[in-house]
Amino acid sequence: MESHDKDEPLETRLVQVRGQVQGIGYREACVRRATALGVTGWVRNRMDGSVEAMLQGSPEQLAEMCEWLSEGMSAALVDTLEVTEVQPPFARFDNFERLPTL
Repeated sequence: MESHDKDEPLETRLVQVRGQVQGIGYREACVRRATALGVTGWVRNRMDGSVEAMLQGSPEQLAEMCEWLSEGMSAALVDTLEVTEVQPPFARFDNFERLPTL
């Protein structure tokens, strides 16, 4: 999929992924999957062992990305996926990147 058009309505979600998701290449795989889907935003490890991602895209793109975050990487053992809708106004992301651990 291509990245979203400037006129296309966007939604933004903050996602917390809990389980065994650090030390297995999860963030790198997340960047590849988001880029393939045309989702923009970022992903980072958290000190509590979870992974946090800010996702921006169409509802369909976000649904696909959240499904992947939950069960798309076989090495990951996801216990919970907490998805929070971010209300406008929000910054528009140009790409999807990996951020340092918070």
